[in-house]
Amino acid sequence: MDPISLEDLALLEVLKRISQHTALTDDDSVVRDRLIESGLVVEDEEGLGLTSAGIEMCKSLQHRAAADAQAAKILHQRENGDQAPAG
Repeated sequence: MDPISLEDLALLEVLKRISQHTALTDDDSVVRDRLIESGLVVEDEEGLGLTSAGIEMCKSLQHRAAADAQAAKILHQRENGDQAPAG
């Protein structure tokens, strides 16, 4: 399995900022528009918010990033001759 792409990590960061109601930068405007068009984000009088699909996408990307981090940790331990924890 290939590690999570930089584009997916950037998408995760934008989705997290939207879920936390943190202001997006001017550089995020293209991504914001695409997220709205794709149905991951809605814009209303309160600002931007994640749709159900946006929440699921955010969770999926978070799980993928966490799995990659765990795999990297296990590989590092193996390279150093450490025992990987069971489970």
